Amino acid sequence: MNASALAAVLAAALLHALWNVAAKHARRGEGDAVAFQALTAGAVVLLWAPAALWWGWAELPHWGWQAWALVTASGAVHLLYFSSLLTGYRVADLTVVYPMARGSGPVWTTVAAVLLLGERPSGWGWAGLATIVLGMALLTGLLRRRPLTAPVRAGLRWGALTGALIASYTVIDAYAVKVLLLSPLLVDYFGNLLRLPLLLPALARKPAGTLASTWRDTWRSVLIVGTLAPAGYILVLWALQSAPLSAVAPARECSMLFAALLGGHLLQEGDRWARGLGALCIAAGVALLAGA
Repeated sequence: MNASALAAVLAAALLHALWNVAAKHARRGEGDAVAFQALTAGAVVLLWAPAALWWGWAELPHWGWQAWALVTASGAVHLLYFSSLLTGYRVADLTVVYPMARGSGPVWTTVAAVLLLGERPSGWGWAGLATIVLGMALLTGLLRRRPLTAPVRAGLRWGALTGALIASYTVIDAYAVKVLLLSPLLVDYFGNLLRLPLLLPALARKPAGTLASTWRDTWRSVLIVGTLAPAGYILVLWALQSAPLSAVAPARECSMLFAALLGGHLLQEGDRWARGLGALCIAAGVALLAGA
């Protein structure tokens, strides 16, 4: 991975950890998960509209059916991913769900990159991936001998499902920006835009006033997610245009380093030493991947 791509991925990791803290904070309240998803997607559409108009004016007329099919599939998988993530945050700590999701995601993504895109990570690349997985195990408490509590087990299950969905949308979006050469900004923007009609049936079944009450309770988190989530993911997609998916996807997971610190200090979650050691393992894994 070249220096500019690595810098973009590291910046994206920090932004990703920050908006996940905001999402976890929102799920501590009584706001509805479907309404929160609709509000965040709407915030992205409104806040990023000027940039999408600027970039899309010249590019969108050249999009064919393949481009729109990929963006639609990406939007649907992102919707499932966000639903799984928010459910995990409702039942477990961020420092359990987040590292499990982010740690298992690159494992599946790297396997997909090898099988579907023909990439061949070096020995150092595989070593970096293994170190990241070790860090994930430390962060989640999988290496502790005492029995896991019910919330931790639930967090691991939802985190693993979220990781599989992360791998799915990462491969879809990597194909869009690496093979079809679509704009990273437009891929993310229209993925969010297409999520809104997918959410409408579920939102229509909610009691009247659900959207308004969720906005009152979570508007700060909505604006943070709507601003930072696209910024971070656009940086990742931009990096994918010049670096292998099997390197970018695991390198993103240094966001767990930031999440471990933020989860411990801002959210007052426990096991700081074990999760701090896990975060250091992730940092070492990222260094191995960058060297590879």
